[in-house]
Amino acid sequence: MAKVTYHIITIFPEAFGSYLGESILARAIEKGIIDVKIYNPRDFTTDKHRKMDDRPYGGGPGMVMYAEPILKAVEQIKNSLKSEIRPTQVKVILFSAQGKQFTNEMARKFSKKYKNIILIAGHYEGIDARVTKILKAEEISIGPYVLTGGELPAMVLVDSISRQVTGVLGKHESLEEERVAAKEVYTRPEVFEFKGKKYRVPKVMLSGNHKLIEEYKLKNK
Repeated sequence: MAKVTYHIITIFPEAFGSYLGESILARAIEKGIIDVKIYNPRDFTTDKHRKMDDRPYGGGPGMVMYAEPILKAVEQIKNSLKSEIRPTQVKVILFSAQGKQFTNEMARKFSKKYKNIILIAGHYEGIDARVTKILKAEEISIGPYVLTGGELPAMVLVDSISRQVTGVLGKHESLEEERVAAKEVYTRPEVFEFKGKKYRVPKVMLSGNHKLIEEYKLKNK
């Protein structure tokens, strides 16, 4: 079983604890199918205040994150992997509103191609552009909107890529894209009453006729 390890570089490491400690991802980590390692770039600073940002050259609002602490963090990660993995199996991703739109196809590709994925979560007005150039990092966006930091995008990628890894969802058929699923799904009870009105499960779903049920799902997908 191929294991995928995520290396997340963030100045807010505590933001990931509750999400990674629950449900499917927690079980996948416990089973050793995936692993998530967190690195705080402040640990790679050289001043006593562990400063991570400064004013942008050329003026403008906000602050820009230093390149050096992030580059040192990535260097440490890559050095730790030298003896066990090929460089081509390591992917470096930096989150940016101007980045390439992330898709399910990319999630599938990353899960098969890379054993180690480095996710750099920026903040403030962004990260010194030299980080992207030096690391040849791929800039990715999770949608046509702007967030305050890269922690949420990192969680989105960990979740979407992990569900493509064999064993994380238990069965391959659990992937929505690999099975016929209607946009409407139902469970017990057969008749649900709410505020005096009854809501029923479509009769075809109760018929036991798998051919008709599949046709219904395809029609309503």
